[in-house]
Amino acid sequence: MRKILFLLACLIAMLCSIPVGGQERTVTDETGREVKVHLSLKRIVSLAPSITETLFALGLDNEIAGVTDFCDYPEASSTKPRIGGFVNPSLERIVSLKPDLIIGIRDGNREETLQRLRELGFSVFRVDPRGFDGVIKTIRNLGEITGKEERAGRVVSAMMKKKEQIQSLTRSLHKARVFFQVGDAPMVTVGKGTLTDDLIRLAGGRNVAENESMEYPLYNIEAVIKKAPEIIIMSSMDNRKDYSNSIRKWRDWKAIPAVKTNAIHVIDSNLVDRPTPRIAEGLEMLAKMIHPEVFEKKGP
Repeated sequence: MRKILFLLACLIAMLCSIPVGGQERTVTDETGREVKVHLSLKRIVSLAPSITETLFALGLDNEIAGVTDFCDYPEASSTKPRIGGFVNPSLERIVSLKPDLIIGIRDGNREETLQRLRELGFSVFRVDPRGFDGVIKTIRNLGEITGKEERAGRVVSAMMKKKEQIQSLTRSLHKARVFFQVGDAPMVTVGKGTLTDDLIRLAGGRNVAENESMEYPLYNIEAVIKKAPEIIIMSSMDNRKDYSNSIRKWRDWKAIPAVKTNAIHVIDSNLVDRPTPRIAEGLEMLAKMIHPEVFEKKGP
C-alpha cells in the first residue's frame, strides 16, 4: 500500500512539475549530462550543504523548497523542510515537495539516488566544483540556470578580488610547508585534488601531502615528522569540540618546526572544505596563518 501511495505521489509531482507551453530549456550540468530546466524556477531542492549555502548567497531564499539535515548555513536554512542526509535522502520526502529542480553534487550524492530521481521525472542538475576556480564556475552556473546571473557575477567578483589581493601579498614569499589535519583518530590530511590543497597553495603555502595519490591520505606522527611542516592547521570538523587538548598533543613533538615556533592553528572546516562563496574568507584565514608577519603589517 505504501509503495502504491508513493507512486501516486510521484505521478502528482510529475504532473505539477510539467512546464506550461514548453517553457523550459536544455542545459548541460557539470558532469556532462543534459538537463531540462524550467525557465521560471519556483521550487528547488538542495542535496548538499554547499549547494544550499550558494543558493542563499544568490538570493534564492524563497525558491528553496527543501534542504538536507546537514544544511546549517546561513541561519535561515534552518527554517526549510528537511529531506534527510545528502548520502541517503528520503525520496518520498523529496517527491512530496514537488520540486521543479533538484541540485546535487558529485562528491557526496550517490549516482543511484540521482538516477532514481531522474527516472521519477525530475530535473536533476549536478555540480562538480574542483578547486577555487571550480567553485567560481559552479556559482556562475547556478546563477545562470536560476536567472541570477547578475547576483552571481557580484559574488564571484568579490571572491576574485579577495583572491588577487592575497596572492599579491604572498606571491614572492617563502612557501611554508603546511600540514593540514582533518582527522585525529586516525590522523587524516588533504592530498592533491582537494579544495583545501588548492587554497593552501593560493594562500602562499605548500601542502606537505600535495603529491599523495589519495585525496585524503592517512598519516602517522612519524610521517609528519619526516615532512617537517612549518605550519600545522587543524580543521574543526566539530565546532562544538574544544581543540586545546589536540594542540597540547602536538607540543610533545618538539622535532617538528611548527611545534618549535608554536605555529599550530585551528580553522573552521566549513570555510575551507565547503565549495561555497565563503572559501574566499577561508583563503584569507589560511593566508594569515601561513604568513602572519605580512598580514599583521598590511592586511589584505
